[in-house]
Amino acid sequence: MFHFRLATALQELFNANLKSLSAGWLASRHRFSGAAFSSCAGLNILHGAGYRGAFPAVATCHVRPYCVKAGGELRLNEVKKKDDSFEAAADKRRNAGILPSLEDLLFYTVAEGQETIPAHKFLTALKTTGLRTGDPRLKECMETLKETLKNTPDGVTLDRHQFKKCVQSNIVLLTQAFRKKFVIPDFQSFTSHIDELHESAKSLSEGQVADYIPQLAKFSPDLWAVSLCTVDGQRHTVGDTKIPFCLQSCVKPLKYAVAVHDHGTEYVHSFIGKEPSGLRFNKLFLDEDDKPHNPMVNAGAIVCTSLIKQGEGNAEKFDYVMNFLKNMAGNEYVGFSNATFQSERESGDRNFAIGYYLKEKKCFPEGTDMTSVLDLYFQLCSIEVNCESASVMAATLANGGICPISGERVLSPEAVRNTLSLMHSCGMYDFSGQFAFHVGLPAKSGVSGGILLVVPNVMGIMCWSPPLDKLGNSVRGIQFCTDLVELFNFHNYDNLRHFAKKHDPRREGGEQRQQFFGPMDYESLQQELALKAPLWKKVSPTESHQDTSTTVVYRMDNVNE
Repeated sequence: MFHFRLATALQELFNANLKSLSAGWLASRHRFSGAAFSSCAGLNILHGAGYRGAFPAVATCHVRPYCVKAGGELRLNEVKKKDDSFEAAADKRRNAGILPSLEDLLFYTVAEGQETIPAHKFLTALKTTGLRTGDPRLKECMETLKETLKNTPDGVTLDRHQFKKCVQSNIVLLTQAFRKKFVIPDFQSFTSHIDELHESAKSLSEGQVADYIPQLAKFSPDLWAVSLCTVDGQRHTVGDTKIPFCLQSCVKPLKYAVAVHDHGTEYVHSFIGKEPSGLRFNKLFLDEDDKPHNPMVNAGAIVCTSLIKQGEGNAEKFDYVMNFLKNMAGNEYVGFSNATFQSERESGDRNFAIGYYLKEKKCFPEGTDMTSVLDLYFQLCSIEVNCESASVMAATLANGGICPISGERVLSPEAVRNTLSLMHSCGMYDFSGQFAFHVGLPAKSGVSGGILLVVPNVMGIMCWSPPLDKLGNSVRGIQFCTDLVELFNFHNYDNLRHFAKKHDPRREGGEQRQQFFGPMDYESLQQELALKAPLWKKVSPTESHQDTSTTVVYRMDNVNE
Protein backbone atom coordinates (compact mmCIF):
# COMPACT_ATOMS: atom_id res chain seq x y z
CA MET A 1 0.00 0.00 0.00
CA PHE A 2 1.12 3.49 -0.60
CA HIS A 3 1.41 6.68 1.36
CA PHE A 4 -1.29 9.28 0.78
CA ARG A 5 -3.57 11.40 2.88
CA LEU A 6 -7.09 10.43 3.84
CA ALA A 7 -9.69 12.82 2.48
CA THR A 8 -10.75 15.56 4.87
CA ALA A 9 -14.47 14.96 4.47
CA LEU A 10 -14.22 11.23 5.18
CA GLN A 11 -12.55 12.17 8.44
CA GLU A 12 -15.62 14.21 9.33
CA LEU A 13 -17.43 10.92 9.89
CA PHE A 14 -15.45 10.53 13.09
CA ASN A 15 -15.00 13.97 14.67
CA ALA A 16 -18.01 14.56 17.00
CA ASN A 17 -20.24 12.50 19.24
CA LEU A 18 -22.96 10.52 17.50
CA LYS A 19 -25.38 11.04 20.38
CA SER A 20 -25.20 14.80 20.00
CA LEU A 21 -26.70 14.62 16.54
CA SER A 22 -30.41 14.23 15.93
CA ALA A 23 -30.87 13.93 12.21
CA GLY A 24 -28.89 14.84 9.09
CA TRP A 25 -29.81 15.37 5.56
CA LEU A 26 -27.85 14.40 2.46
CA ALA A 27 -28.84 16.15 -0.71
CA SER A 28 -27.25 15.11 -3.96
CA ARG A 29 -27.73 15.92 -7.58
CA HIS A 30 -27.49 12.28 -8.37
CA ARG A 31 -30.10 9.52 -8.43
CA PHE A 32 -29.39 6.33 -6.58
CA SER A 33 -30.53 2.74 -7.27
CA GLY A 34 -30.85 3.14 -11.00
CA ALA A 35 -31.99 6.75 -11.06
CA ALA A 36 -30.26 9.13 -13.41
CA PHE A 37 -27.28 11.08 -12.21
CA SER A 38 -26.59 14.66 -13.10
CA SER A 39 -23.46 16.01 -14.75
CA CYS A 40 -20.21 14.32 -13.78
CA ALA A 41 -18.41 17.65 -13.82
CA GLY A 42 -19.52 18.52 -10.30
CA LEU A 43 -19.00 15.03 -8.89
CA ASN A 44 -21.18 16.23 -6.06
CA ILE A 45 -21.99 12.86 -4.60
CA LEU A 46 -18.33 12.53 -3.68
CA HIS A 47 -17.64 16.13 -2.70
CA GLY A 48 -19.38 19.26 -1.59
CA ALA A 49 -21.18 20.61 1.41
CA GLY A 50 -24.11 18.26 1.10
CA TYR A 51 -21.95 15.20 1.51
CA ARG A 52 -19.97 16.66 4.37
CA GLY A 53 -23.03 17.56 6.34
CA ALA A 54 -24.66 14.23 5.80
CA PHE A 55 -22.60 11.91 7.92
CA PRO A 56 -22.64 12.38 11.67
CA ALA A 57 -19.28 12.17 13.29
CA VAL A 58 -18.09 10.36 16.36
CA ALA A 59 -15.70 11.33 19.09
CA THR A 60 -13.24 8.55 18.49
CA CYS A 61 -12.18 6.49 15.54
CA HIS A 62 -10.15 3.33 15.43
CA VAL A 63 -7.65 4.21 12.72
CA ARG A 64 -4.91 1.93 11.43
CA PRO A 65 -2.32 4.48 10.27
CA TYR A 66 0.99 3.62 8.71
CA CYS A 67 4.03 4.48 10.76
CA VAL A 68 6.95 5.53 8.63
CA LYS A 69 10.28 4.43 10.01
CA ALA A 70 13.55 6.15 9.22
CA GLY A 71 14.69 3.20 7.13
CA GLY A 72 11.73 3.54 4.80
CA GLU A 73 9.82 0.50 6.07
CA LEU A 74 6.10 0.68 6.77
CA ARG A 75 4.43 -0.93 9.73
CA LEU A 76 0.75 -1.25 10.63
CA ASN A 77 -0.47 -0.44 14.11
CA GLU A 78 -2.66 -3.07 15.67
CA VAL A 79 -6.40 -2.58 15.24
CA LYS A 80 -8.24 -1.83 18.44
CA LYS A 81 -10.93 -4.37 19.31
CA LYS A 82 -14.50 -3.32 18.75
CA ASP A 83 -17.51 -4.17 20.82
CA ASP A 84 -19.35 -7.30 19.62
CA SER A 85 -22.73 -5.60 19.73
CA PHE A 86 -21.55 -2.87 17.41
CA GLU A 87 -20.11 -5.43 15.01
CA ALA A 88 -23.41 -7.27 14.95
CA ALA A 89 -25.21 -4.03 14.20
CA ALA A 90 -22.74 -3.28 11.42
CA ASP A 91 -23.26 -6.69 9.84
CA LYS A 92 -27.01 -6.17 10.01
CA ARG A 93 -26.74 -2.87 8.17
CA ARG A 94 -24.41 -4.19 5.51
CA ASN A 95 -26.58 -7.22 4.90
CA ALA A 96 -29.65 -5.03 4.61
CA GLY A 97 -27.93 -2.98 1.93
CA ILE A 98 -28.53 0.23 3.82
CA LEU A 99 -25.03 1.68 3.52
CA PRO A 100 -23.78 2.23 -0.04
CA SER A 101 -20.15 1.34 -0.61
CA LEU A 102 -17.55 3.82 -1.80
CA GLU A 103 -17.28 1.81 -5.02
CA ASP A 104 -21.03 2.22 -5.64
CA LEU A 105 -20.86 5.96 -5.05
CA LEU A 106 -17.95 6.26 -7.46
CA PHE A 107 -19.75 4.18 -10.11
CA TYR A 108 -22.95 6.23 -9.99
CA THR A 109 -20.96 9.45 -10.06
CA VAL A 110 -19.13 8.54 -13.26
CA ALA A 111 -22.02 6.61 -14.89
CA GLU A 112 -24.47 9.56 -14.84
CA GLY A 113 -27.49 7.28 -14.69
CA GLN A 114 -26.32 4.70 -17.22
CA GLU A 115 -26.12 0.98 -16.54
CA THR A 116 -22.54 0.79 -17.80
CA ILE A 117 -19.46 2.99 -17.95
CA PRO A 118 -17.20 3.30 -21.00
CA ALA A 119 -13.65 2.76 -19.75
CA HIS A 120 -12.40 5.84 -21.58
CA LYS A 121 -14.95 7.97 -19.73
CA PHE A 122 -13.62 6.83 -16.38
CA LEU A 123 -10.02 7.40 -17.48
CA THR A 124 -10.85 10.86 -18.83
CA ALA A 125 -12.54 11.80 -15.57
CA LEU A 126 -9.52 10.46 -13.68
CA LYS A 127 -7.18 12.64 -15.73
CA THR A 128 -9.08 15.78 -14.74
CA THR A 129 -8.17 15.11 -11.10
CA GLY A 130 -4.45 15.21 -11.94
CA LEU A 131 -3.83 11.49 -11.52
CA ARG A 132 -2.20 9.53 -14.33
CA THR A 133 -3.13 6.03 -15.40
CA GLY A 134 0.56 5.18 -15.06
CA ASP A 135 0.65 6.24 -11.41
CA PRO A 136 2.32 3.39 -9.47
CA ARG A 137 -0.37 3.62 -6.81
CA LEU A 138 -3.01 2.76 -9.44
CA LYS A 139 -1.10 -0.15 -10.94
CA GLU A 140 -3.42 -2.83 -9.60
CA CYS A 141 -6.50 -0.87 -10.66
CA MET A 142 -5.22 -0.36 -14.20
CA GLU A 143 -4.13 -3.99 -14.58
CA THR A 144 -7.50 -5.23 -13.38
CA LEU A 145 -9.25 -2.82 -15.76
CA LYS A 146 -7.22 -4.10 -18.68
CA GLU A 147 -7.96 -7.74 -17.87
CA THR A 148 -11.64 -7.07 -17.21
CA LEU A 149 -12.13 -5.32 -20.56
CA LYS A 150 -10.78 -8.40 -22.31
CA ASN A 151 -13.72 -10.36 -20.94
CA THR A 152 -16.46 -7.87 -21.79
CA PRO A 153 -18.56 -8.34 -24.95
CA ASP A 154 -17.48 -5.07 -26.57
CA GLY A 155 -14.11 -4.61 -24.82
CA VAL A 156 -15.07 -1.05 -23.96
CA THR A 157 -17.76 -0.81 -21.28
CA LEU A 158 -18.01 -1.95 -17.66
CA ASP A 159 -21.10 -2.73 -15.64
CA ARG A 160 -21.31 -1.85 -11.96
CA HIS A 161 -19.88 -5.11 -10.65
CA GLN A 162 -17.00 -5.06 -13.12
CA PHE A 163 -16.26 -1.43 -12.27
CA LYS A 164 -16.26 -2.16 -8.54
CA LYS A 165 -13.84 -5.03 -9.09
CA CYS A 166 -11.45 -2.69 -10.92
CA VAL A 167 -11.45 0.17 -8.43
CA GLN A 168 -11.71 -1.65 -5.11
CA SER A 169 -7.94 -1.95 -4.63
CA ASN A 170 -7.50 1.84 -4.84
CA ILE A 171 -10.88 3.10 -3.72
CA VAL A 172 -9.66 5.48 -0.99
CA LEU A 173 -7.22 7.22 -3.35
CA LEU A 174 -9.87 7.41 -6.08
CA THR A 175 -12.43 8.74 -3.62
CA GLN A 176 -10.00 11.48 -2.62
CA ALA A 177 -9.41 12.31 -6.26
CA PHE A 178 -13.05 12.49 -7.35
CA ARG A 179 -14.12 14.34 -4.22
CA LYS A 180 -11.49 16.97 -5.01
CA LYS A 181 -9.71 16.47 -1.71
CA PHE A 182 -6.19 16.66 -3.08
CA VAL A 183 -3.97 19.60 -2.24
CA ILE A 184 -5.00 21.33 -5.50
CA PRO A 185 -8.74 20.55 -5.68
CA ASP A 186 -9.56 22.42 -8.91
CA PHE A 187 -6.63 21.01 -10.82
CA GLN A 188 -7.88 21.84 -14.32
CA SER A 189 -8.28 25.52 -13.49
CA PHE A 190 -4.87 25.63 -11.84
CA THR A 191 -3.08 23.96 -14.76
CA SER A 192 -4.73 26.32 -17.24
CA HIS A 193 -2.96 29.15 -15.41
CA ILE A 194 0.30 27.20 -15.55
CA ASP A 195 -0.10 26.84 -19.31
CA GLU A 196 -0.63 30.59 -19.61
CA LEU A 197 2.50 31.34 -17.59
CA HIS A 198 4.47 28.91 -19.74
CA GLU A 199 3.22 30.57 -22.92
CA SER A 200 4.02 34.03 -21.59
CA ALA A 201 7.64 33.11 -20.80
CA LYS A 202 8.04 31.33 -24.14
CA SER A 203 8.26 34.64 -25.99
CA LEU A 204 11.45 35.69 -24.15
CA SER A 205 14.51 35.61 -26.39
CA GLU A 206 17.23 36.88 -24.04
CA GLY A 207 20.08 34.81 -22.68
CA GLN A 208 22.81 32.56 -24.03
CA VAL A 209 23.12 28.78 -23.98
CA ALA A 210 26.10 27.64 -21.87
CA ASP A 211 28.99 26.71 -24.16
CA TYR A 212 31.90 25.93 -21.83
CA ILE A 213 30.89 22.28 -22.18
CA PRO A 214 30.33 21.27 -25.84
CA GLN A 215 27.40 18.98 -24.97
CA LEU A 216 25.50 21.86 -23.35
CA ALA A 217 26.04 24.11 -26.36
CA LYS A 218 24.21 21.64 -28.60
CA PHE A 219 20.79 22.35 -27.08
CA SER A 220 18.39 24.61 -28.99
CA PRO A 221 17.64 27.94 -27.30
CA ASP A 222 13.96 27.45 -28.19
CA LEU A 223 13.49 24.50 -25.84
CA TRP A 224 11.16 25.34 -22.95
CA ALA A 225 9.36 23.01 -20.55
CA VAL A 226 7.58 23.05 -17.20
CA SER A 227 6.47 20.00 -15.20
CA LEU A 228 4.86 19.87 -11.79
CA CYS A 229 3.93 17.16 -9.31
CA THR A 230 1.91 17.85 -6.18
CA VAL A 231 2.38 16.12 -2.85
CA ASP A 232 -0.72 14.06 -3.69
CA GLY A 233 0.78 12.92 -7.00
CA GLN A 234 -1.19 15.21 -9.32
CA ARG A 235 0.83 15.72 -12.49
CA HIS A 236 0.94 18.33 -15.25
CA THR A 237 3.46 19.01 -18.00
CA VAL A 238 3.70 21.56 -20.77
CA GLY A 239 6.37 22.02 -23.43
CA ASP A 240 9.45 19.88 -24.20
CA THR A 241 9.18 17.82 -21.03
CA LYS A 242 10.44 14.48 -22.42
CA ILE A 243 13.86 15.72 -23.55
CA PRO A 244 16.69 14.56 -21.24
CA PHE A 245 19.17 17.07 -19.85
CA CYS A 246 21.89 16.95 -17.22
CA LEU A 247 21.19 18.10 -13.70
CA GLN A 248 24.49 19.96 -13.39
CA SER A 249 24.27 22.13 -10.24
CA CYS A 250 20.67 21.02 -9.59
CA VAL A 251 22.21 17.82 -8.19
CA LYS A 252 23.94 19.76 -5.38
CA PRO A 253 20.97 19.97 -3.00
CA LEU A 254 20.08 16.35 -3.75
CA LYS A 255 23.48 14.92 -2.82
CA TYR A 256 23.59 17.21 0.22
CA ALA A 257 20.26 15.71 1.29
CA VAL A 258 21.72 12.22 0.84
CA ALA A 259 24.73 13.15 3.00
CA VAL A 260 22.57 14.55 5.80
CA HIS A 261 20.25 11.57 5.57
CA ASP A 262 23.21 9.23 6.05
CA HIS A 263 25.34 11.16 8.54
CA GLY A 264 23.16 13.78 10.20
CA THR A 265 23.39 17.55 10.26
CA GLU A 266 26.16 17.95 12.80
CA TYR A 267 28.64 15.71 10.99
CA VAL A 268 28.02 17.19 7.54
CA HIS A 269 28.34 20.76 8.77
CA SER A 270 31.56 20.02 10.56
CA PHE A 271 32.98 20.12 7.01
CA ILE A 272 30.67 22.65 5.29
CA GLY A 273 29.17 25.99 6.36
CA LYS A 274 25.61 27.26 6.06
CA GLU A 275 26.10 30.86 4.94
CA PRO A 276 25.72 32.47 1.51
CA SER A 277 29.16 33.33 0.22
CA GLY A 278 28.37 36.55 -1.61
CA LEU A 279 30.85 35.37 -4.25
CA ARG A 280 30.74 33.55 -7.56
CA PHE A 281 29.87 29.88 -7.22
CA ASN A 282 33.30 28.72 -8.47
CA LYS A 283 35.53 31.03 -6.41
CA LEU A 284 38.62 29.67 -4.59
CA PHE A 285 37.51 31.01 -1.25
CA LEU A 286 36.65 29.58 2.19
CA ASP A 287 35.03 31.05 5.29
CA GLU A 288 36.87 32.15 8.41
CA ASP A 289 36.91 28.57 9.68
CA ASP A 290 38.52 27.31 6.46
CA LYS A 291 35.33 25.57 5.37
CA PRO A 292 33.32 26.03 2.16
CA HIS A 293 30.53 28.53 2.78
CA ASN A 294 27.64 26.19 1.87
CA PRO A 295 26.88 23.02 -0.14
CA MET A 296 25.45 24.96 -3.10
CA VAL A 297 28.76 26.44 -4.28
CA ASN A 298 31.33 24.26 -6.04
CA ALA A 299 33.73 24.03 -3.10
CA GLY A 300 30.96 22.91 -0.75
CA ALA A 301 29.54 20.47 -3.30
CA ILE A 302 32.97 18.87 -3.81
CA VAL A 303 33.40 18.39 -0.06
CA CYS A 304 29.83 17.08 0.19
CA THR A 305 30.65 14.52 -2.51
CA SER A 306 33.54 13.24 -0.38
CA LEU A 307 31.11 12.44 2.48
CA ILE A 308 29.02 9.95 0.50
CA LYS A 309 29.73 6.26 1.20
CA GLN A 310 33.24 6.84 2.50
CA GLY A 311 35.49 3.86 2.04
CA GLU A 312 33.63 2.59 -1.03
CA GLY A 313 34.80 2.85 -4.64
CA ASN A 314 33.37 5.40 -7.06
CA ALA A 315 31.26 2.77 -8.81
CA GLU A 316 29.47 1.89 -5.56
CA LYS A 317 29.12 5.57 -4.63
CA PHE A 318 27.65 6.48 -8.00
CA ASP A 319 25.15 3.61 -7.92
CA TYR A 320 24.19 4.59 -4.39
CA VAL A 321 23.35 8.17 -5.37
CA MET A 322 21.62 7.03 -8.55
CA ASN A 323 19.37 4.72 -6.55
CA PHE A 324 18.48 7.59 -4.22
CA LEU A 325 17.58 9.83 -7.16
CA LYS A 326 15.52 7.10 -8.83
CA ASN A 327 13.60 6.59 -5.60
CA MET A 328 13.05 10.33 -5.33
CA ALA A 329 11.74 10.32 -8.91
CA GLY A 330 9.37 7.41 -8.27
CA ASN A 331 11.45 5.27 -10.65
CA GLU A 332 10.86 7.64 -13.54
CA TYR A 333 13.66 8.55 -15.94
CA VAL A 334 17.11 9.07 -14.40
CA GLY A 335 20.06 8.45 -16.72
CA PHE A 336 23.67 9.39 -17.32
CA SER A 337 25.46 11.30 -20.06
CA ASN A 338 28.97 9.89 -20.44
CA ALA A 339 29.80 12.49 -23.12
CA THR A 340 28.97 15.31 -20.68
CA PHE A 341 31.02 13.63 -17.96
CA GLN A 342 34.07 13.40 -20.24
CA SER A 343 33.68 17.04 -21.25
CA GLU A 344 33.28 18.12 -17.62
CA ARG A 345 36.49 16.35 -16.66
CA GLU A 346 38.46 17.69 -19.63
CA SER A 347 37.34 21.28 -19.02
CA GLY A 348 37.37 21.15 -15.22
CA ASP A 349 40.57 23.10 -14.48
CA ARG A 350 38.80 25.48 -12.09
CA ASN A 351 37.27 22.59 -10.15
CA PHE A 352 40.64 20.85 -9.97
CA ALA A 353 42.10 24.08 -8.60
CA ILE A 354 39.32 24.22 -6.00
CA GLY A 355 39.99 20.56 -5.16
CA TYR A 356 43.69 21.12 -4.52
CA TYR A 357 42.91 24.21 -2.46
CA LEU A 358 40.47 22.19 -0.34
CA LYS A 359 43.08 19.48 0.07
CA GLU A 360 45.67 22.01 1.18
CA LYS A 361 43.27 23.40 3.80
CA LYS A 362 42.41 19.85 4.98
CA CYS A 363 38.72 20.28 4.21
CA PHE A 364 38.16 16.61 3.32
CA PRO A 365 37.67 13.70 5.72
CA GLU A 366 40.95 12.00 6.55
CA GLY A 367 42.18 9.59 3.88
CA THR A 368 40.12 11.13 1.04
CA ASP A 369 41.46 10.75 -2.52
CA MET A 370 40.79 14.20 -3.94
CA THR A 371 41.04 13.25 -7.63
CA SER A 372 38.64 10.37 -7.09
CA VAL A 373 36.20 12.75 -5.40
CA LEU A 374 36.39 15.12 -8.38
CA ASP A 375 35.66 12.24 -10.77
CA LEU A 376 32.52 11.41 -8.79
CA TYR A 377 31.63 15.10 -8.64
CA PHE A 378 31.73 15.34 -12.44
CA GLN A 379 29.73 12.11 -12.77
CA LEU A 380 26.96 13.36 -10.50
CA CYS A 381 26.73 16.62 -12.45
CA SER A 382 26.27 14.51 -15.61
CA ILE A 383 23.22 12.60 -14.34
CA GLU A 384 20.33 13.04 -16.74
CA VAL A 385 16.66 13.66 -15.99
CA ASN A 386 13.76 15.10 -17.89
CA CYS A 387 11.33 17.71 -16.62
CA GLU A 388 8.77 15.13 -15.57
CA SER A 389 11.07 12.96 -13.46
CA ALA A 390 12.77 16.01 -11.92
CA SER A 391 9.40 17.44 -10.87
CA VAL A 392 8.76 14.26 -8.86
CA MET A 393 12.16 14.71 -7.18
CA ALA A 394 11.14 18.26 -6.24
CA ALA A 395 7.77 16.97 -5.01
CA THR A 396 9.57 14.47 -2.76
CA LEU A 397 11.31 17.42 -1.14
CA ALA A 398 7.97 19.25 -0.91
CA ASN A 399 6.45 16.16 0.69
CA GLY A 400 8.95 15.86 3.54
CA GLY A 401 11.09 13.18 1.89
CA ILE A 402 8.28 10.81 0.87
CA CYS A 403 7.86 10.28 -2.86
CA PRO A 404 4.25 11.22 -3.73
CA ILE A 405 3.77 8.61 -6.45
CA SER A 406 5.36 5.64 -4.68
CA GLY A 407 4.66 6.37 -1.02
CA GLU A 408 8.25 5.44 -0.15
CA ARG A 409 10.19 7.45 2.39
CA VAL A 410 13.43 8.36 0.64
CA LEU A 411 14.90 11.10 2.84
CA SER A 412 14.63 11.93 6.52
CA PRO A 413 12.62 15.01 7.54
CA GLU A 414 15.83 16.52 8.93
CA ALA A 415 17.59 16.16 5.57
CA VAL A 416 14.67 17.72 3.70
CA ARG A 417 14.30 20.66 6.06
CA ASN A 418 18.01 21.50 5.91
CA THR A 419 18.10 21.11 2.14
CA LEU A 420 15.16 23.46 1.60
CA SER A 421 16.64 26.02 3.99
CA LEU A 422 19.91 26.15 2.04
CA MET A 423 18.15 26.14 -1.32
CA HIS A 424 16.19 29.17 -0.12
CA SER A 425 19.27 31.13 0.96
CA CYS A 426 21.96 29.91 -1.44
CA GLY A 427 20.39 28.02 -4.35
CA MET A 428 20.32 30.57 -7.16
CA TYR A 429 23.98 31.61 -7.47
CA ASP A 430 24.46 35.37 -7.01
CA PHE A 431 20.74 35.87 -7.59
CA SER A 432 19.81 33.98 -4.40
CA GLY A 433 18.93 37.08 -2.36
CA GLN A 434 16.82 38.56 -5.12
CA PHE A 435 15.07 35.25 -5.72
CA ALA A 436 14.34 34.80 -2.01
CA PHE A 437 12.96 38.34 -1.89
CA HIS A 438 10.74 38.22 -4.99
CA VAL A 439 9.83 34.53 -5.23
CA GLY A 440 10.29 33.38 -1.63
CA LEU A 441 10.61 29.66 -2.39
CA PRO A 442 13.47 27.13 -2.17
CA ALA A 443 15.05 26.59 -5.58
CA LYS A 444 18.27 25.44 -7.26
CA SER A 445 19.40 26.32 -10.75
CA GLY A 446 21.94 24.70 -13.06
CA VAL A 447 23.87 25.76 -16.16
CA SER A 448 21.96 23.25 -18.27
CA GLY A 449 18.95 25.57 -17.90
CA GLY A 450 17.03 23.81 -15.15
CA ILE A 451 15.42 25.35 -12.07
CA LEU A 452 14.29 22.91 -9.39
CA LEU A 453 11.54 24.75 -7.49
CA VAL A 454 9.83 23.54 -4.30
CA VAL A 455 6.54 24.80 -2.86
CA PRO A 456 6.74 23.12 0.57
CA ASN A 457 3.76 20.89 1.41
CA VAL A 458 2.21 21.64 -1.97
CA MET A 459 4.26 20.67 -5.03
CA GLY A 460 7.57 20.41 -6.82
CA ILE A 461 8.25 22.08 -10.17
CA MET A 462 11.02 21.71 -12.74
CA CYS A 463 11.47 24.50 -15.28
CA TRP A 464 13.93 23.93 -18.10
CA SER A 465 15.15 26.25 -20.85
CA PRO A 466 18.84 26.40 -21.92
CA PRO A 467 19.33 30.18 -22.45
CA LEU A 468 20.94 31.65 -19.32
CA ASP A 469 21.26 35.16 -17.95
CA LYS A 470 24.61 36.64 -16.90
CA LEU A 471 24.34 34.99 -13.46
CA GLY A 472 23.85 31.51 -14.90
CA ASN A 473 20.07 31.13 -14.35
CA SER A 474 17.49 30.20 -16.97
CA VAL A 475 15.88 33.37 -18.32
CA ARG A 476 12.51 31.76 -18.96
CA GLY A 477 12.67 29.80 -15.71
CA ILE A 478 13.22 32.94 -13.61
CA GLN A 479 10.33 34.66 -15.37
CA PHE A 480 8.02 31.69 -14.81
CA CYS A 481 8.86 31.48 -11.09
CA THR A 482 8.32 35.22 -10.65
CA ASP A 483 4.98 35.15 -12.47
CA LEU A 484 3.90 32.09 -10.49
CA VAL A 485 4.13 33.80 -7.10
CA GLU A 486 2.58 36.98 -8.45
CA LEU A 487 -0.50 34.97 -9.42
CA PHE A 488 -0.65 32.46 -6.53
CA ASN A 489 0.06 32.97 -2.83
CA PHE A 490 3.01 30.56 -2.83
CA HIS A 491 5.59 33.03 -1.50
CA ASN A 492 6.74 31.82 1.94
CA TYR A 493 5.63 35.09 3.51
CA ASP A 494 2.32 35.59 1.75
CA ASN A 495 -0.48 35.88 4.26
CA LEU A 496 -2.92 33.08 3.46
CA ARG A 497 -5.91 34.74 5.11
CA HIS A 498 -5.79 38.41 4.20
CA PHE A 499 -3.90 38.68 0.89
CA ALA A 500 -6.89 38.94 -1.44
CA LYS A 501 -4.91 39.96 -4.53
CA LYS A 502 -3.56 36.45 -5.12
CA HIS A 503 -5.23 33.14 -5.83
CA ASP A 504 -5.00 30.28 -3.33
CA PRO A 505 -5.34 27.04 -5.29
CA ARG A 506 -4.86 24.78 -2.27
CA ARG A 507 -8.35 24.34 -0.91
CA GLU A 508 -11.95 25.07 -1.71
CA GLY A 509 -13.83 27.19 0.79
CA GLY A 510 -10.75 27.88 2.91
CA GLU A 511 -10.54 24.36 4.30
CA GLN A 512 -7.31 23.44 6.00
CA ARG A 513 -5.33 20.54 4.67
CA GLN A 514 -5.24 17.58 7.06
CA GLN A 515 -1.90 15.93 7.70
CA PHE A 516 -1.65 12.17 8.20
CA PHE A 517 1.25 9.75 8.42
CA GLY A 518 -0.59 7.30 6.23
CA PRO A 519 -3.92 6.08 4.89
CA MET A 520 -6.75 4.35 6.59
CA ASP A 521 -7.23 1.21 4.57
CA TYR A 522 -10.55 0.32 2.99
CA GLU A 523 -11.39 -2.37 5.55
CA SER A 524 -11.00 0.05 8.46
CA LEU A 525 -12.95 2.71 6.62
CA GLN A 526 -15.81 0.34 5.90
CA GLN A 527 -15.84 -0.88 9.50
CA GLU A 528 -16.08 2.65 10.79
CA LEU A 529 -18.79 3.56 8.30
CA ALA A 530 -20.79 0.48 9.15
CA LEU A 531 -20.34 0.87 12.91
CA LYS A 532 -20.96 4.57 13.24
CA ALA A 533 -23.10 5.71 10.32
CA PRO A 534 -26.87 6.02 10.96
CA LEU A 535 -29.58 4.42 8.91
CA TRP A 536 -30.14 5.72 5.39
CA LYS A 537 -33.73 6.30 4.50
CA LYS A 538 -34.99 7.48 1.14
CA VAL A 539 -37.40 10.41 1.32
CA SER A 540 -39.12 12.49 -1.30
CA PRO A 541 -37.53 15.67 -2.62
CA THR A 542 -40.33 17.71 -1.12
CA GLU A 543 -39.21 16.73 2.38
CA SER A 544 -35.77 18.17 1.78
CA HIS A 545 -34.61 21.54 3.04
CA GLN A 546 -32.04 21.62 0.25
CA ASP A 547 -32.32 23.60 -2.99
CA THR A 548 -35.02 22.78 -5.53
CA SER A 549 -32.57 21.22 -7.98
CA THR A 550 -32.19 18.21 -5.69
CA THR A 551 -33.71 15.09 -7.19
CA VAL A 552 -33.21 12.49 -4.46
CA VAL A 553 -32.54 13.00 -0.78
CA TYR A 554 -31.36 10.50 1.79
CA ARG A 555 -32.38 11.16 5.36
CA MET A 556 -30.18 9.74 8.08
CA ASP A 557 -32.12 9.01 11.24
CA ASN A 558 -30.08 8.97 14.40
CA VAL A 559 -29.92 5.39 15.61
CA ASN A 560 -28.75 4.46 19.08
CA GLU A 561 -28.09 0.76 19.17
